[in-house]
Amino acid sequence: MTATVLGRRALNRALLGRQHLLARTRMSAEAMIGHLVGMQAQAPLAAYVGLWTRIGEFDPAELAALTTERKVVRATLMRGTVHLAGADDALSLRPLVDHAVTSGFKGSFARQLAGVDLGLVAKAGQELLTERPRTRKELQKLLGARWPEWDTSAMAYAVSALVPNVQVTPRGVWGSTGPATLATMEAWLGRPIDPSPSIDSVVLRYLAAFGPASVADVQAWSGLTRLREVVERLDGLRTFRGESGAVLYDVEDGLLVDEDTPAPVRFLPEYDNVLLSHADRSRVLPNGRRVPLPPGNGASMGTVLLDGRYDADWRVRRNGDEAVLAVTGYRRLSGAERTELAEEGTKLLGFVAPGMSADVRIADNAPA
Repeated sequence: MTATVLGRRALNRALLGRQHLLARTRMSAEAMIGHLVGMQAQAPLAAYVGLWTRIGEFDPAELAALTTERKVVRATLMRGTVHLAGADDALSLRPLVDHAVTSGFKGSFARQLAGVDLGLVAKAGQELLTERPRTRKELQKLLGARWPEWDTSAMAYAVSALVPNVQVTPRGVWGSTGPATLATMEAWLGRPIDPSPSIDSVVLRYLAAFGPASVADVQAWSGLTRLREVVERLDGLRTFRGESGAVLYDVEDGLLVDEDTPAPVRFLPEYDNVLLSHADRSRVLPNGRRVPLPPGNGASMGTVLLDGRYDADWRVRRNGDEAVLAVTGYRRLSGAERTELAEEGTKLLGFVAPGMSADVRIADNAPA
C-alpha cells in the first residue's frame, strides 16, 4: 500500500495545530510544558512568551509559581541546550540525553581539557553544588584552589555539563532577575534521577507534539543518534511520505489539519522549538532561512509566524512610559498582514509591558 504524501503546507498545519498555534487553548502552563516535552529556555523569560502565544489569558504568575515551587526547572537537556521542563521530565530526560550534553561540551573544550581528570572535577563539582547553589564564577574559584594547574573556566563548564543540574531561582522568574546559579538536579528537586527512563515514551511524545516526523527529525530535536531502531520498534505508528520521499512516522491519533486552514499571526520567543525541532525545517522556514536571533533575557525579541512560516522578527524597546514593538518582515507584507500584526502586536505589548503606552511599528524588506 502506497503511503500518503504530506507536502510542506500540510506538515506546517499539522505542526501548528499540535503546538496550539492555530488557536489558543485553555490548557494549564504545566500541562502545556509537558505536552511540548519542554520548552527552549536559554533566554530565561522566553518561555513566558511561548506560553502566552499558545494559552488564552495566560498569567505569567502561573509559570512564576511553578518555577519557585520547583514544579518546573530550567536545565540542560535536548541538544545540550537549556530547556524549561517539568520536574519529573527533567529527572527522566537528563539521563537519556546525557551523552549529547557531555559530548558537546568535550568537543567545545577539547584543548582546555588536556590533562584534566574529568572524573575528579565532576565529583568535586557534585559535592559543591549539592552543598549549595553556586555560579560558574564561584566554581572556578573553588576548583582552581584545588587544581591551579588546570583551566578553571573549563573545569567550571565541565561541572555544568557532567553533573545533572538546574539553574535556580530567582533566574527565570517573571519580574525577577539573577545570575545563572547552579544546583544539582537531585538536590533542588529532592529526589533522584530516574534510573530507567523510557526513550520509547519520549519519542512518542515528540511525535504527538511535532509529528509527523522522520527519524532524522527526532534525532535533530533530541540531539541523540541511532534512533531508527527505537522508532521502528514502536507499535501502532502510522507512516506517511514527505515530498522528498522520506518516511514520516506519527502516533495513531496525531492531529492532521486541512492545509487550507488559515494560520493566524503568532509571535514566538527566541529559539522557540517549533523552529528548531526538525532536521528538515522547510515546514516552517522559507527557503532554508536560519534562526539568527541571539538569546537575550527573554520577552523582548523573537520571531513571527506569518501564514505559519517564519517571515518576520520582533523586538520591544522601552522609552520612558512607552513600549515600542518593532516588527521587520523578510518580504513585502500585505495590508491584511499589517493589520493583524498591529492587533496581535498590541496584545503582546500588553503582556510584556503592562501599563505602558503601546506603539507597534511595522517595516518590511519590500523590493525597491
